[in-house]
Amino acid sequence: MRYLPLGPDDRAKMLGVIGAKSVDELFKDIPQKARITGLLDLPMHAGELQVERTLGAMAAKNRAAGAGPSFLGAGSYRHHIPSAVDHLIQRSEFLTSYTPYQPEVAQGTLQFLFEFQTAVAMLSGMEVANASMYEGGSSCAEAVLMAGRVTGRSKAVLSGALHPHYRDTVRTFCQFSPVTVEHGDPVIDGVEDLAGKLGPDVACVVVQTPDFFGNLHDYTKLGAACRAAGALLIVVVTEVVSLGALKSPGQMGADIFAGEGQSLGVGLNFGGPYVGLFATKKQYLRQMPGRLCGETTDADGRRAYVLTLSTREQHIRREKATSNICTNSGLCALAFGIHVSLLGEEGIRRLAALNHAAAVQLADALGAIKGVKVRNKTFFNEFTVELPGSATDVVEKMVGQGVLAGVPVQRLYRDRPDLANLLLVAASETNTDADRTAYVAGLKKVLA
Repeated sequence: MRYLPLGPDDRAKMLGVIGAKSVDELFKDIPQKARITGLLDLPMHAGELQVERTLGAMAAKNRAAGAGPSFLGAGSYRHHIPSAVDHLIQRSEFLTSYTPYQPEVAQGTLQFLFEFQTAVAMLSGMEVANASMYEGGSSCAEAVLMAGRVTGRSKAVLSGALHPHYRDTVRTFCQFSPVTVEHGDPVIDGVEDLAGKLGPDVACVVVQTPDFFGNLHDYTKLGAACRAAGALLIVVVTEVVSLGALKSPGQMGADIFAGEGQSLGVGLNFGGPYVGLFATKKQYLRQMPGRLCGETTDADGRRAYVLTLSTREQHIRREKATSNICTNSGLCALAFGIHVSLLGEEGIRRLAALNHAAAVQLADALGAIKGVKVRNKTFFNEFTVELPGSATDVVEKMVGQGVLAGVPVQRLYRDRPDLANLLLVAASETNTDADRTAYVAGLKKVLA
């Protein structure tokens, strides 16, 4: 028999204290369509070997990005990860470590987090970075909440070219906060008047470069307009490798940088875990979520690392906490830091150049196919292609050609049938000339 410590009477008393009629009522905030009713279509029980076979057969229905030419992007990018990264993060002192509740004892953990912060600050061009977030979407949402705290204002304006997953995450985070969210329709050509939306109630403007559709932006003028209006500029970067070639958020005058670090050191992993990046100006340090590690000297004058700032409920009074970023993505942050260290500044610039060159070659080849149009004037390693028919249908048929051709835009904008012909295509250093040739040949065959 299973050991169930609480009986019906115990549960009834607990529900009575919190004012709920049933356990089901505790889940009322989860939309009904997102809940599973009944049992999954799986055997009730099976031996270990049979379970492995069943799950293995289910997994085999998927085509992994590494199984052939892959041009998937839309916020998650396939890059080569040096074998040293996985080798080092699997050392027991890293793999089994947890939140440093007695931080100064965990000098190794504090040191790699300090080095991670340094790398993020340098890449983003910002003055101070924290010790990581969960992933890019929640990092963006925390940036919006922080802007509300800094400015005392209650409105966030989101670019129509912001990744829709980030937009939705911001809306979810803000629904129980004083901050309201305004966002426009998707902006494919990258041209929108965000400065015109500034007003006395606007806490921040959230933009992205390269944006969801791959367009590049210099937000320097928008940053100046935000400062004049008393609002903060939040710049989001979902492809951190781009910072090896493009103007950094700090150089544009961003007040907060929020990004995704998955591209460096962290595999696609079927969607996670990833590592969120967060950096800001020093003047806003006290309002930054998460942790901040610092460097000092001990009583004997030796270099030492300390937990300088930790703004979650377990460390300070709840009403003073800025977030509950706790265990965060420490192992992924370590992987990011190792990869950055192996590349160095010159290596990151070379990697960025390789990515851009691969994307230019592919865009030129696809644009030469009858009926195919590349929508971007500028891009880094990802661009939007307009097809003569449904992008979803083309992607499905391209799988039959052995190529993962990209991400249909309508997959992330299901309520926009007018975007059905648009396809996001990403190229990286992992793609070879043979991969690009296979893509072009397969697409010609599918469209014929």
